[in-house]
Amino acid sequence: MASLFRPLHLSSQTRALSRSSAVASHQIHDPDDPKQVALYKLYRPERVTPAKRGVELLKTPRLNKGMAFSIYERQYLGIHGLLPPAFMTEEQQAYRIMTKLRQQPDNLAKYIQLDGLQDRNEKLFYRVLCDNIKELMPIVYTPTVGLACQKFGFIYRNPKGLYVTINDNSISKIYQILSNWPSTDVKAIVVTDGERILGLGDLGAYGIGIPVGKLALYVALAGMQPDWCLPVLIDVGTDNQELLNDPFYTGLRRKRVRGAEYDSLLDNFMKACTKRFGQNCLIQFEDFGNQNAYRLLDRYQQKYCMFNDDIQGTASVVVAGLLACTRVTKKKLSQEKIVFLGAGGAATGVAEMCVLQMIHEGLTEEEACEKIYMIDIDGLITKNRAAHLSDRHKKFAKDLPDTKNLLEVVKTVQPGALIGASTVTGAFSEEIIKEMCAINPRPIIFALSNPTSKAECTAEQAYTISNGSVLFASGSPFDNVTINGKLYKPGQGNNAFVFPGVALGAVLFKVSHIDNSLFLLAARKVAESVSEKSLSEYSRIYPRLKDIREISIKIAVEVAKHCYANGTATLYPEPEDKELFIRHQVYDVEYEDLINRTYTWPSKDSMHGFPVPVIRRNSMDDE
Repeated sequence: MASLFRPLHLSSQTRALSRSSAVASHQIHDPDDPKQVALYKLYRPERVTPAKRGVELLKTPRLNKGMAFSIYERQYLGIHGLLPPAFMTEEQQAYRIMTKLRQQPDNLAKYIQLDGLQDRNEKLFYRVLCDNIKELMPIVYTPTVGLACQKFGFIYRNPKGLYVTINDNSISKIYQILSNWPSTDVKAIVVTDGERILGLGDLGAYGIGIPVGKLALYVALAGMQPDWCLPVLIDVGTDNQELLNDPFYTGLRRKRVRGAEYDSLLDNFMKACTKRFGQNCLIQFEDFGNQNAYRLLDRYQQKYCMFNDDIQGTASVVVAGLLACTRVTKKKLSQEKIVFLGAGGAATGVAEMCVLQMIHEGLTEEEACEKIYMIDIDGLITKNRAAHLSDRHKKFAKDLPDTKNLLEVVKTVQPGALIGASTVTGAFSEEIIKEMCAINPRPIIFALSNPTSKAECTAEQAYTISNGSVLFASGSPFDNVTINGKLYKPGQGNNAFVFPGVALGAVLFKVSHIDNSLFLLAARKVAESVSEKSLSEYSRIYPRLKDIREISIKIAVEVAKHCYANGTATLYPEPEDKELFIRHQVYDVEYEDLINRTYTWPSKDSMHGFPVPVIRRNSMDDE
């Protein structure tokens, strides 16, 4: 697995010409092709010898290599004697970290250790994460990140991002805060206001762990350069009284600000970000409350390079799972009826993405909406409730009796797919799963609520009750299940299959606006990447986690093609070989030489001295 996550760009001339790494499973360019070599020289990242020296360099995570510094680097950079007199490889260091990590008593302790490693040695952190992505992704992100956010005040050690509060509400003030960030080359921002963290509710300033974790996945799963990434927490207070009474709480101790003042802060934030980092800076919205998520997406989508991962990313990855399921059911998505338990921002986004795919398959929008049934906290969304429905929900309202009974809805509608986004533990009861099995030979059941404790059913329940016929996916990871000697590997509908690739394409090709069509393209690419073996042998409807980086590159290529075709890609000149361009830009988890190689000039141009005429020294000639 380690070799699959080795770097995709070239860190030295030797590695450029001959590479055994299996990340890309082929050489990035042909050294015998002059055109490929010319493109390599154009696209490759250039090394710059750091200006920092001594202890300051060792305390800079981006530059620190610990005991992997060579004797030449130690002497040249003024760190000789500051390190133990041992010389380790990156592999040795990674082995040491993983050995210690696996001895930790629980996942929160592992999170804290990895957090400390990221503060000390950035390269090694991403090397360990990439080499062990299946094991560590649940640590750096869901579900452990949710617990880390809840305990953030207790485990806080070093600042990881920026905090913009309601007291900083002006373009100038926010610009000054952004200017305090050490990197000036920020290209991707993940921002949250902490109101709806996973399925845990309002965590206020403790929500900073979400953008930090999300950006770690940007780097690990798409190869985004860490220097390009900025996590931001918008602190407008919290309505969580438990946090307001928490002595460890790290945010403003006040109730949430809403209304015009809130909107003004967000407007100023967006303007300050683009003023500081450029109009093409990507801004991803994450874990905003339902009342703001869609509203802010509509407000900014056509003005900035931005997206909301909870809405568009979730929608894309769920549609990807549904499209993979169609390869088993042999029915188009447009031929299925889909019931949603939950009608919040995420569920509505999925429904709208399903409609887009159905339209692509030949249905009208009205016909596609007729295939979607949504249940919110007040029950089935029907035309009887039209006066109280949002515009987004009205198109899914049905001419059916009002009911809150999911089993009754399933029996009436006879759906092919049941999707849970309700955060109601156990909502998919044994009776409901059996009814789905009675309707379909291969029922599609997605229990997507996060974290695992909020899932509508477990993988074991779904496979056991259906006797293995279910096509199952969840929002958080579940262990493999064995039934009657057959191994089932539950698919995790993780947004990480989608958002890193979309973000990589948007950043590298300077996309001005991100619309839903990009996420539909990403969904199809993810579905295509599921192997027949996964579907037939394991009933796994998502790709393997270790393949995500390659999938991200493929998605980024599709993003580039689509955006140059519709004029939203603004990188000029347009790269001749887009895939090669991408592969040369992504982050390398292997240590690089920090010191630039010296080179010589022609001897006639570097000769010391030149004959000069005798200068009369008047002062010496005086008597």
